[in-house]
Amino acid sequence: MNLSKKIIILLVMALMFFTIINSVSATCNVMVITDPSGNDPNGAAAGSMSFAHNMFQSTFIMSKQGHWAVLSGGEGNGTERNHAIVKALAAMQNNQSVASSANIANSFKGIRLVIGGPTTGAAIAGSFKAYLVTVDDSGTITVTPYTSGVIQLPAGTKGAIIHLRNSEGNPLFGTADRVRKETAINIGKMIRDGYSATYIVGKAMEEVARDSGEKFGGGAVNLVSCVSTDDLFVPAEVNETGYPMDENYSKSCPTCGWAVAFPGAENYDKCPVDGTKLTVSSATDVLINAITVTKDSTSVSIYGTDNSGVITTANEIVKASVAKYGYNSSSIAGSLNKGIHNGLLVGVDYVEPSDLNVKEDSRAVGVYFSQLPNGRTAPAWDLPVNSLLLTILGTIQTVIGFVLVILVLFRTQLLKSFKRSKI
Repeated sequence: MNLSKKIIILLVMALMFFTIINSVSATCNVMVITDPSGNDPNGAAAGSMSFAHNMFQSTFIMSKQGHWAVLSGGEGNGTERNHAIVKALAAMQNNQSVASSANIANSFKGIRLVIGGPTTGAAIAGSFKAYLVTVDDSGTITVTPYTSGVIQLPAGTKGAIIHLRNSEGNPLFGTADRVRKETAINIGKMIRDGYSATYIVGKAMEEVARDSGEKFGGGAVNLVSCVSTDDLFVPAEVNETGYPMDENYSKSCPTCGWAVAFPGAENYDKCPVDGTKLTVSSATDVLINAITVTKDSTSVSIYGTDNSGVITTANEIVKASVAKYGYNSSSIAGSLNKGIHNGLLVGVDYVEPSDLNVKEDSRAVGVYFSQLPNGRTAPAWDLPVNSLLLTILGTIQTVIGFVLVILVLFRTQLLKSFKRSKI
């Protein structure tokens, strides 16, 4: 099935799903291009967040083949927004310009589209209050406000587009105009000073979250290397807010990779594995690390669980294993299984090397967990008795009788162990 058909099917399903949830829109969209040649693996990035609920409805759709993304939002009807997205995706698939594709938003009341990539430039259209930021080769920064039409960051130009409004009910309502301008200026300064687009998007989202209150993820995407924050910050349940991007997200051990997300992280100051002092990471630190690619970095994707603590910890364990043993499926699986055995990863079963998708050439690892049945938090004990035998015995004997059977079966080993301990 080609990409166009896949996108249409997914969006049709989305249209059906969104009819049963509250309408929402991203109130902050930011797209930054620091290397319009497309050569820098971190040279273009984008992000979305809002004070509103259901941020998985309003983040972005990315084309890994085309290295562009469509960000959406606005104050209009959610169903119409998805119709606009479908048409914009079709336009981009047919090689129309980002400006032409974004202009589709002007055909729908209250809808906003932001579209762009490293070599295509970026554009915003529809319902918006935005600043266009450009930085020329001499380092001159130009920051221009716009509220209508189709605004474009031309291909080949370093710069950014940032949209920001305040949501109703936000305690910091009324701050958007000031914060939008201040953040746009700071984005321009960071572009001028040579920071990567992935870093700038993270810091811009941090400033917006802190100063305007439009703070719930959402997430971000690297448009060159095509990695994203996936569901790290989106809400776990329908009609809820995502993770607050102005708060700390996790603590991790810099030596072994053990990690724990907040609020559980409040109970730890040192690593329970080796005693090392834990490093605190803010939500935007985690965001930047997730989408920034370096020669030593590893992109980790976790599937099969929506437990944020498991996702964060498994991510760190994989990275620590790769740093120590390289891209070896058996070593990575062993490290993860040790974490499961020690109770660092809960609710998932042990993994085999075949459960991993390891791609050394692209420095990426995919981990496919299986959820434990019946709400169990840890896999079954590795007892010297066949599990089927335990099931049968459990149906015909009491707990005390079962323990007696175990003692009878292994009395020889127990006696030998006792004698050795006395010598």
